Amino acid sequence: MLNLSLQLRKHSIRKIILAGMSANLCVEAHMRDLIEDGFEVVIAKDATAGAVFPEGDAYEVELPNFRMVVSSVQTTDELVSLLQG
Repeated sequence: MLNLSLQLRKHSIRKIILAGMSANLCVEAHMRDLIEDGFEVVIAKDATAGAVFPEGDAYEVELPNFRMVVSSVQTTDELVSLLQG
């Protein structure tokens, strides 16, 4: 099994931008693992989604959690601008 943190460190990667289809499951799990392993994590909020149930929207529920835990939550346009300098 691939150890993501090990592979990232081998390439001197310290900052991670996360996005994905299941904010409250996969994205959150990877976010927490990466933060626990010492990486700086940013969420691309408009490239992240979640299921919508009669009880609520999983993405909308997860967004405040992201804001409390990660370095920042930004749009893809904001992140592209930052990366371009």
